[in-house]
Amino acid sequence: MKKHVLIIGAGGVARVVAHKCAQNNDFLGNIHIASRTLERCQSIVASIRDRRALKTHGLLEAHELNAMDVTATEALIRRTGAGIVVNVGSAFVNMSVLSACVATGAAYIDTAIHEDPLKVCETPPWYANYEWKRRAECATAGITAILGAGFDPGVVNAYARLAQDDYFDRIDSIDIIDVNAGSHGKYFATNFDPEINFREFTGQVWSWQDREWVSNRMFEVEKEWDLPVVGRQKAYLTGHDEVHSLSLILGVPNVRFWMGFGDHYINVFNVLKNLGLLSEQSVTTSEGIEVVPLKVVKAVLPDPSSLAPGYRGKTCIGDLVRGLKNGKERTVFIYNVSDHEDANEEVGSQGISYTAGVPAAAAAILVATGRWDVKGMVNVEELPPRPFLGLLGQLGLPTHISEEGDDRELLFP
Repeated sequence: MKKHVLIIGAGGVARVVAHKCAQNNDFLGNIHIASRTLERCQSIVASIRDRRALKTHGLLEAHELNAMDVTATEALIRRTGAGIVVNVGSAFVNMSVLSACVATGAAYIDTAIHEDPLKVCETPPWYANYEWKRRAECATAGITAILGAGFDPGVVNAYARLAQDDYFDRIDSIDIIDVNAGSHGKYFATNFDPEINFREFTGQVWSWQDREWVSNRMFEVEKEWDLPVVGRQKAYLTGHDEVHSLSLILGVPNVRFWMGFGDHYINVFNVLKNLGLLSEQSVTTSEGIEVVPLKVVKAVLPDPSSLAPGYRGKTCIGDLVRGLKNGKERTVFIYNVSDHEDANEEVGSQGISYTAGVPAAAAAILVATGRWDVKGMVNVEELPPRPFLGLLGQLGLPTHISEEGDDRELLFP
């Protein structure tokens, strides 16, 4: 059994991961949190202590770290004795953190595909551009590397695998639908790091249709969905990480990702984009000051981790799966509903961070207990889904299924 966890990152998702790891430190041992800004790590440590979240006695420490520095990351892993590294920092650091894990023998878990800061919306499939090139390296080193273990990607990948294993003989399409029906009360804000959030939408959006990559513009394809609890919601075809792995690993001919956006968000986004304020190319002001417009926008927007106290409403995220079972057409929706206020009350986060952070902690527990310690690189849909989904139910993210008006919670004894 692996012990001791190093969490890289100190944003809203890292806060959730840290709380959930602390609540389960009988499996995970000492908890270490590291980022460039030591004070943010210390704030998370304080919030865990204030809530008395540590289940058993153990170390809970904050560290300053530039995770782009492989040597420094290796040294911190060795110094803390971490057997598992949960990378919930910027997607720009994935390759560096993975390198440190390979060098030290620590298991690696992340929640998003690596991104090159100089490239936006690369040629699909994105995983093949970075992570998958290192599969052989991880296998040779005997390193467990679990990719995309958040909610989407992550839980929705497990939903797809569950559908394939238990509900279908043949899957024809998977539509992943992500709707946040909550409100944070701010004029404009993003739920994740604005720099990463905006990059998803400024270029082409890619979907997998009829076994081919199809490109659209952002907000070009719109559809209204009637969802459990949150009702009728408008969502847009969007490129996303899990489309790139599910299309290959499960061999499904149609995989699409839909994200809900309100008209106000779209209007503000388009204004920022059309003014050039989402550009990552530096400009020089009339005073001779060189700035990057996107970083200026990021600096003036609310910190996503600060949104929790005012957030109200719920999220609904799931997989609408169509195909055949016993020669008959079948459609099921496998999903979770999360409440922003409940998340804030438990761990001091908003619901979006909660849904991303709890699965990463669950993955760490499954690695620590051996269920997912596979000694190689995998995406979540390559792993048995039932232990994961069952543990998520215990940790606060139960799975539901809706089919022909029958809606029930799925239990995984």
